[in-house]
Amino acid sequence: MICPKCKSDTIVVEHENIELDYCTGCEGAWFDAGEMELLLESLHLESPSQFLNEMVNSKEVRSSEKARKCPICNHNMKKVDPDPQAELIIDVCDRGDGLWLDGGEVHHLIRLLGKQSVGKPGAQQKVISFLGEVFKAQE
Repeated sequence: MICPKCKSDTIVVEHENIELDYCTGCEGAWFDAGEMELLLESLHLESPSQFLNEMVNSKEVRSSEKARKCPICNHNMKKVDPDPQAELIIDVCDRGDGLWLDGGEVHHLIRLLGKQSVGKPGAQQKVISFLGEVFKAQE
């Protein structure tokens, strides 16, 4: 896959059925449809589908970031802000193909998910450690 942000080639990183397309150039990640839900389920959130639906169905926010095209359908993605306090803006394909997160956005999402996780600390830490290692995010 070609990175929608910097147009570099991406590599595929897989862990427990979560397959991420990771850009080594800009450190962003593409979650195909269903992969974010797998991540949320692995964090044992009370209602991962509700969190994801709220995020995907959020109204588009204004941003100075350049519009990005979905690497699957090539249509412009909308920018949503699931946590205004964290200044987190995620690019979402309106057709449901997936989500794009810039490197810094992945870090913010890890923190946001960590706050919302109500599951076993070991399972949460496992996923956070994996994502932290892949995306060089520090707690």
